[in-house]
Amino acid sequence: MNRFSLGLPALFTMLSCAAAPTSPPTETAGTGGAGGSSVVMQQVGALTPRPTRKEQVKRILPHNVRLSILEDGKARRTASGVVIGSEQTPEGLVSYVITNAHAVEMDDLENPHLVAIVDDRADSTEYKAHVVATGVVPDMDLALLKVPGLPLRPAQLAADTELELGDDVVVAASPFGRALSLSGGMVSQVEWDKESKTPRMVKTDAAIGYGASGGGIFSLESGKLLAIVEGYRTAKVGFAVAEQNFSFDVPMPGETFAAPSAKVRLFLQQKGFGRLLVDGAPGKGPGTGGSQTASR
Repeated sequence: MNRFSLGLPALFTMLSCAAAPTSPPTETAGTGGAGGSSVVMQQVGALTPRPTRKEQVKRILPHNVRLSILEDGKARRTASGVVIGSEQTPEGLVSYVITNAHAVEMDDLENPHLVAIVDDRADSTEYKAHVVATGVVPDMDLALLKVPGLPLRPAQLAADTELELGDDVVVAASPFGRALSLSGGMVSQVEWDKESKTPRMVKTDAAIGYGASGGGIFSLESGKLLAIVEGYRTAKVGFAVAEQNFSFDVPMPGETFAAPSAKVRLFLQQKGFGRLLVDGAPGKGPGTGGSQTASR
């Protein structure tokens, strides 16, 4: 009986706390047990819900553009690109788009000009683009474009530690020169460099088509840019019609190659555009290796 009577104050305290209206976290002390220890009650706040797939995709879309190389009013080549940084200059806003070096080769054209295109439902806006840095294909198949006046928000580069096999991804690109297209899949392979300890190549099983080079592979969990599409392996399919042979190449599932964010980060640093990164350092932790709006 003595033990029961000594525990009553603590029991009454707990019951009164449970019946009280919802309030900010509080601490309530009472006499409990033989030792007279304090009983602390604390309200736990609700966890912030993760964005839905649709909400995450809506955040990813504004980072992407389609690219077109025009000559005499006609599109000679098409590709995709991702806004990776922007800065304010005396002339106004300037954005930078990352894409593939092979996608912006124009040496064989007499009078080409490159444009970045932003589609908004039935409306399309073109912005003049200039190549300011290119890598050497195939080791560094990346190029950086300068696009004055492009008002899109830069993507944030994922850290190396965020690249995991099986992660859900979405690929945003403009295959065949048409409006932005999305495909889903997962990270199907990651090759690591033994010396730098960073990813050097990524594969995804997401389906892509011609013109998707330079498109972004984004994490569906964080919305960050994991990699830039470089190309895909194809298989030749042949058939005969009316005694004539025909053949065409089709992309092989799971054979989409991409340059990981580590390679994009290294490319920007080597070409003198490290200022477009948050800290300009290799992305070892979850808060590094992003992109930002800089001022000059």
